[in-house]
Amino acid sequence: MINTKIYKAVYELAEKLMKAAAKDDRAAFETLYAELRAICTEHEGTAKDHPEQWETLADFTEELEEALPIYQKALDKAIAKQAKDHIASIGFSMATLQVELGQTDDAINGLQHARASTEHIDDNDLKAEIDELLEKLTRQESHFDQ
Repeated sequence: MINTKIYKAVYELAEKLMKAAAKDDRAAFETLYAELRAICTEHEGTAKDHPEQWETLADFTEELEEALPIYQKALDKAIAKQAKDHIASIGFSMATLQVELGQTDDAINGLQHARASTEHIDDNDLKAEIDELLEKLTRQESHFDQ
């Protein structure tokens, strides 16, 4: 379970980051991103460390190549906590980036792991998104194999 105070801070920063991005306010975005990164690094390795804060940081990391290792860190923390909902959502986000980067095999592998963790969650929309992307990618792969 994420610390309530940290969750609130991360959630508020995420809202402010979205507003800054929508206004194309570069200076505000960079300041807010630095605040979010500071929260993550401050609590890393402590009892207050949680995959959700890392997932949020990755969500707002603009360079895809930089976002992937942050998502991986979030995923590793989610797996360690056996947080099935986070495993599924992080796996889906990672796969989406991997598709953009042309890493289809990695995306398929990640989605298969994400799908396995969805058996224990209630988020039907996320389950459907994972299934849909996985089906699309495996259909493309089998098309290329022919």
